[in-house]
Amino acid sequence: MPPRSVWTGSITFGLVAVPVKLYPATDAHSGPVLHQVHREDGSRIRMKRYCEAENREVEYGEIAKGWESGDGRVVVLTDEDLATLPVPSKKIIDVVAFLPADRIDPLRWDSPYYVGLGDKAPAKPYALLREALRESGQVAVTKITMRSRESLAVLRVQDDLLVLQTMRWPDEIRSSEGLAPDEAPELRPQELAMARSLMETLTEGFDLDEERDNYAVALEALIQAKAEGAAPAPVPVAEGGAEVIDLMAALKSSVAAAKAQRGEAAHEEAEAEPRVAKPRKAAPAKKTAAKKTAKKTAAPAKKAAPRRAS
Repeated sequence: MPPRSVWTGSITFGLVAVPVKLYPATDAHSGPVLHQVHREDGSRIRMKRYCEAENREVEYGEIAKGWESGDGRVVVLTDEDLATLPVPSKKIIDVVAFLPADRIDPLRWDSPYYVGLGDKAPAKPYALLREALRESGQVAVTKITMRSRESLAVLRVQDDLLVLQTMRWPDEIRSSEGLAPDEAPELRPQELAMARSLMETLTEGFDLDEERDNYAVALEALIQAKAEGAAPAPVPVAEGGAEVIDLMAALKSSVAAAKAQRGEAAHEEAEAEPRVAKPRKAAPAKKTAAKKTAKKTAAPAKKAAPRRAS
């Protein structure tokens, strides 16, 4: 069964209108659902809609939205009041511009929706917008009102489908001022090379679609153990947060651990180190000294060889 549509309206760009429906593109993945309960006896804790003035519980139909002023006055807004707001994007996804996708900061992305064709709507305008976006490599910046809130959004192409993704407004992005490190430490080429080696090691064979929620798996095991009256299995605590004394040693150990986790042989780990150690200047000097020592020890053997032959 396809999901129920959450919005019905039209995409408009210029004088072209495309009747569409929006469907949620995401869902919370499966896992145990926890409720609030009384710790002493496990009974459910429920939230009730309670009117302070009348000292009673009220039905959902009696509830409206309100705004409280500084002097304590409350302005009550009903659904009928909100329905009369002059917002043009209530039933229209209005395309206002086209931009390259990389012009949009990923911090702005919010909720995605699949854009399906509306009931009895012709497919040609939908296909026209889709192929125009695909060929241009751009996204369409739009505005849409959903759940009594207007949002910026973009239309983009995924396979043969249009996807609408709402965005946060500029004033919803908090400032990052003062969060970056104050100092600018000097990074050695060997450290950057080893960091890249670690990046490559961690990336090799990685499949994002194969990642799973370890917390949900552990939570299920914990619930199962407690339901059966068994003691929960001890969970190893990941070490971290300690001060890094030798950055290179930590990077090398990280590469070795990542390889070991994939089951690679230890000799392959050792082979990776010389590639990173090439920039060091001390290594050639050691090799030269070793060769000179080898020549000195080999010289007497060559002179002695003729005497043994005669």
